[in-house]
Amino acid sequence: MSSSKMGVVVLMMMLIIMGAALSGCSSNPSKQEVGLVSGAVVGGIVGSALTGGSTAGTVAGAGAGAYVGNRIGRELARK
Repeated sequence: MSSSKMGVVVLMMMLIIMGAALSGCSSNPSKQEVGLVSGAVVGGIVGSALTGGSTAGTVAGAGAGAYVGNRIGRELARK
């Protein structure tokens, strides 16, 4: 499997896992949770695009995006 296809597969798996995790919440997701998932998705896409579809770039981008999204969501929730 080519690295670009592998990156897409990894990204889709992460989206499915995150969606399942959030759907298990009994209440509405917090701003911090929404920021985490949104950041992971955007970061994964950007990381994949910047590294030519490498799996490592996708995962690193998703991790960095999740962290940044989580922090932004936390700040929005505090206001």
